[in-house]
Parts: sequence; C-alpha cells; structure tokens
Amino acid sequence: MTAATAAETTPRRSRVWAWGMWDWGSSGFQHIALTFVFSVYLTDAVGADLPGTISANSWLAWSTAAAGVLIALMAPVIGQSADRRGRRLRATGVWTALVVLCMLGMFFVRDDWSYLWLGLLLLGLASIFVELAAVSYYALMAQVSTPATVGRVSGFGWALGYVGGIVLLLAVYVGLLSGDGGLLGVPTADGMDVRIAVVVAAVWFAVFAAPMFVLLPETAPVAPHAPKLGVAGSYRALLADLRALYRASPHTVYFLGASALYRDGLNAIFAFGGVLAVTVYGLEPGQVLIFGVAINVVSAAGALAGGRLDDRYGPKAVVVASLAGLVVVGIVLLLVSGPTMFWIFGLVLGLFVGPAQASSRSYLLRICPPQQEGQLFGLYATTGRAVSFLAPALIGLFTFWLGSDRAGTIGIVLVLAAGLLALLPVRSPAGARPVATP
Repeated sequence: MTAATAAETTPRRSRVWAWGMWDWGSSGFQHIALTFVFSVYLTDAVGADLPGTISANSWLAWSTAAAGVLIALMAPVIGQSADRRGRRLRATGVWTALVVLCMLGMFFVRDDWSYLWLGLLLLGLASIFVELAAVSYYALMAQVSTPATVGRVSGFGWALGYVGGIVLLLAVYVGLLSGDGGLLGVPTADGMDVRIAVVVAAVWFAVFAAPMFVLLPETAPVAPHAPKLGVAGSYRALLADLRALYRASPHTVYFLGASALYRDGLNAIFAFGGVLAVTVYGLEPGQVLIFGVAINVVSAAGALAGGRLDDRYGPKAVVVASLAGLVVVGIVLLLVSGPTMFWIFGLVLGLFVGPAQASSRSYLLRICPPQQEGQLFGLYATTGRAVSFLAPALIGLFTFWLGSDRAGTIGIVLVLAAGLLALLPVRSPAGARPVATP
C-alpha cells in the first residue's frame, strides 16, 4: 500500500466499487450474526435452559450494552490515531479481520447453555470490532469521492449494504435454515445449520471486503513522525482538538449531537420493528422475514435516490426531508391496524430510512475540517452510542405507562422528532470545504 498522491483528482470507478463492497460484505455480520440468526440462536436455543433467574435475553442486552460502552471509549481515539499516522486502510483491515475471526469462532457455540458465555463474548467483541472498522471505513470515503459525488457515493455504499443483506439472507435461509436443514439438507442437531450459516457469513464478509484493500491506496499521514501518545495522551489531544473544533467549526459539533438523537431513532426502527410487526399488526414470524427483505429493497432504492438528491441539493435537505417523512409515517402507524396497513406504511418508512443514513455520513464528511475525518467519524460513533439508551427507554416507558405495545412507537417518533428539531439550526455544508481526494 502506498500513500495517496495529490495528482489523482478523480477517484477511479473501480475504487468506488471496491469501497462499496465492504458495505456489501459487512451485511454478513449485520444480518446473520447480529440481527436475524446467531443472536436469536443464542437466546432461543443455546440459552433456553439457562439456570438461574436471569434470562438469556437479559445477558444479551447487558453484553451489548458493555460493548457499546467500549466502542464509545475507543472509537474517537482509534480514529485520531489513524488520521495522524495515515493508517485508515490498515486500521479498517485489522478490525475487519478480527470481526471475521470472531464470526468463525461462533461455529464452536453449540446448542447448550454452557456455551452461552462464549457466544455472548464473541458477539460482543465482533460488535466492537465492526464499529471500529466502520470509523476508518467511513473516513475512507474521502478517498473515493469528490465534492460533486460524495452524496451518491455514500448512498451507493448504503444501497450495496442493503442489497448484500437481502442476497445473503435469502441464500442462507433457502440453503440452510428453511425447513429441515434447507435445500442443502444440513443437519440441524446441536445448532449445526445456524453455526454453518455464520461461517458462510464470515467468508462472505472476508471475500467482498478484500478488493478494497487491494485497490485503494493508503492515506497519507497528517503527522508521520509524531510520537505515540498512549491512551491518556490521546484523550488529552482529543479534548484539545474538540475545543479547537468547536471554536473553528461549532456546527460540526452541533451536527454530532443532532445526529446522535435521530440515529438512535433509526436504530430503534430496526431493533423493534419486527417485534411490533408481530405483536401490534398481526404479522406471522415468517412474514416478518419476507418484510425484512422487502424493506431492504426499498431502503436501498431510497439510499440511491437520496444520494443523487444529496449531490444536487445538499445532505441537510435530504436528511431533514427524510426525518420529516419518518415522523409523519410513524404517526400514521400509530393510528392504523392490520398487516396490510403495516406493509404499506412500513415500506414507506423504509424509503426514508436509507437516505437518512447515507446522507448523514455525507453530511459529516462535507462539514468536518480537513485531515480529521477518522477522528470525526470516531466521534460520530461515540455520540451515537452515548444516547443509544434513549429510544429503548422511551419505548419501554410508553409501553408500560399506556399498557400497549403500540404505544412504544411514540418513543421512536419522539426521538426522531427531537433529532429533526436539533438539526434544523445546524448549518448546511453547502459551500463548505471540498472533500479531500487521493
């Protein structure tokens, strides 16, 4: 890997594709390990007969919370280090490899409660590593975009992630998990079908992430001869940089706070959408999987369309319009009932989710000061984790207070609305500094 040269002013299309394929590959972790397959296996099978009064669900929640705390502590320092020493690509590669290794290790988690701790440990570590990989990966967007294309490049990556998740989830479901071992007739005893599915997802991630590390040049260091700061020194430098950032670009700090709010609402849509679909709108569990595929298709289309609107009108306009749409649709979902209404308005919801996610990282890249992309995306991860309790807490509060699962939607709508209101006074990055190119 060689340092990027200033002579290359227009990123090659092959590099854009290679960068985006990391999003495609990471769907292996997001969809198979974290959301639909392995985490469900841990709680419904491995931990089903767990002795004691604490359920496997509770242990999963606590391990996830612990992982979140570690991410919040580590992300900004990791990003700062990658910026200073010009190792964004290397950092992404190291954390990606660790995610893949953790997923391969999940194969050894058998259907016995004594293996629950190994499964929770591996899932928690993989969650940390994938977030840290994303810090440097998002910063690498500056390597593959120009000021005129950063929005569509970000949307392209998100869309590939959605489509990759659809393809992998359907392939794993049909080949391994449907019926008795799927079309391949894989043994289901001792969780073998799920364990093989996670191995497939690990290989998927490794194969599709690999082109980026071959085709992209390494970033040039900001301070190539800077001494190592250590953890304490890194945080002192981080605080000093934050003060300087606030003085030089206060709206960047404002955006980090506003995006933390609405991103928590976006995460809650995915975390609780399936539960609400079954308990409130009457979908069967099998239908939820089909709906998950459909909403990913719609979200991918929304991300692609939003990327083009981002480059034309700016990311703030796209994010504000998307959040407003999500709030309106969320209110409608509070009032309607039945599977048909959920399908209609749930898919409309997905249309706004993709652009909101894609243009958020485009927004930060456009507005942040030069040579601080890794650190800023580290802070982006940290601020998101700092309030990640808010939407789940409000969902629980309204569900308990009003005695209805439907009322939990109020919590999601309130967090999205709060993020929208916080974003309105933040300066649009239109006319901000050009995005750095190799």
